[in-house]
Amino acid sequence: MFTADEPAVWLTSADRSRLFQRQEKKPGPAAGSGPGRPVIGIDAERRYQRMEGFGFALTGGSAMLIGRLPAAERAALLRELFLPDGDGIGVSFLRLGIGASDLSEQCFSYDDRPDGASDFALAHFDIEAGDNEVISLLREILAVNPVLSLIATPWSAPPWMKTNRSFIGGKLRRDCYSVYAAYLVRYLQAMRQRGIIIHAITPQNEPLNDRNEPSMVMVAGEQAEFIKNYLGPALQEASLTDVELFCWDHNCDVKAYPLAVFADPDARRYLSGSAWHLYAGDISALSEVHRAYPEMKLYFTEQWVGTDGQFGADLLWHIRNVLIGSVNHWSRAVLEWNLASDPLCRPHTPGGAPNCVGALTIGERITRNVAYYVIAHAAKFVRPGSFRIHSEADINLPHAVFLTPAGSIVLIVLNDRAEPQSLRVRCRSKEAAVMLPARTVATCVWRPE
Repeated sequence: MFTADEPAVWLTSADRSRLFQRQEKKPGPAAGSGPGRPVIGIDAERRYQRMEGFGFALTGGSAMLIGRLPAAERAALLRELFLPDGDGIGVSFLRLGIGASDLSEQCFSYDDRPDGASDFALAHFDIEAGDNEVISLLREILAVNPVLSLIATPWSAPPWMKTNRSFIGGKLRRDCYSVYAAYLVRYLQAMRQRGIIIHAITPQNEPLNDRNEPSMVMVAGEQAEFIKNYLGPALQEASLTDVELFCWDHNCDVKAYPLAVFADPDARRYLSGSAWHLYAGDISALSEVHRAYPEMKLYFTEQWVGTDGQFGADLLWHIRNVLIGSVNHWSRAVLEWNLASDPLCRPHTPGGAPNCVGALTIGERITRNVAYYVIAHAAKFVRPGSFRIHSEADINLPHAVFLTPAGSIVLIVLNDRAEPQSLRVRCRSKEAAVMLPARTVATCVWRPE
């Protein structure tokens, strides 16, 4: 399977001495081969989930900052982000907000009404009601990468549909289940009319979080009812059955929620899977849900980096838990939260997260931050259609291995120790030597014979 040549290796180190840098000097035989060297054994015939992509959330704030760059600079940045060739990192999946997220300039929905008013006919629906740069920027992105996957998520229903008539907290009114399903269908249709195909949606971002701005509470029983009696049938009636529907979209500490939704067979028939964040709980929760419902997909859709963190510690934690952790626990997509912010972590709503560091900081210059490198290590090489494949190691180094559609082997491996580590990678009768500097993530790519 492997050639006798050493793999091509890209490195990012906690001390920033290497930032997605190709390793120039190949290790000699003593560095990675010979008796006693640790081994990662790969079995390319044992395939697990098919990977669908890696990327970021394109929030309204991200679109605003990127969209306002000078045309030539913006075009170069989009090629870097969304093409895998040359210096590109090959982002293949984006998450969008349906209406405002907390990283929009202000709260809005696509059908806001004055206090006391409602619009059950959705006569005032306006896809361009806010976050004005999102659609135009998406068109530019899709011109660069036409096969980009998109998942969209609402942070709140329009306030007139909610029990507290507010963007913050509250629940969806029982008499508004039908109109809210129609509202989500209208969003999908309006985006298609503008040449933007949304591939998947979730009914609610963080449905147990009532503190964010915007936010809305939707407990498991309510979500199951909404899916089976309203949203699922509405998608079917609108001939939108190609849009996949994912439940949950919240943390790993409440696996009982998606399990409860899946346990309702009438809801499950409309679902493709569940979506996950990791602000609480352990990433292994994904495997528990997979064991119970192996036919249901898993997506990892959000994890942020805050201003109170450090580049090195954040890099190692996100590689171990978000990237390697989620895919080894059956996730098919990995998305970091938030593509871009300014040097003061703006924009955000008044009650939104005030210290969320984007993958890019866009100010007088563009700075590439932790999330950029986390996603780059996978997105550039593990293209959609790749399979996670089996591996075993005689040393505790977090790693994941993939077989790409082109037949390459991709190993992502983390050495979070304070000392360098040499190892052998073995597949069938071939071995390759890899030298890992201390506190460094490596992506190693082999071409087939």
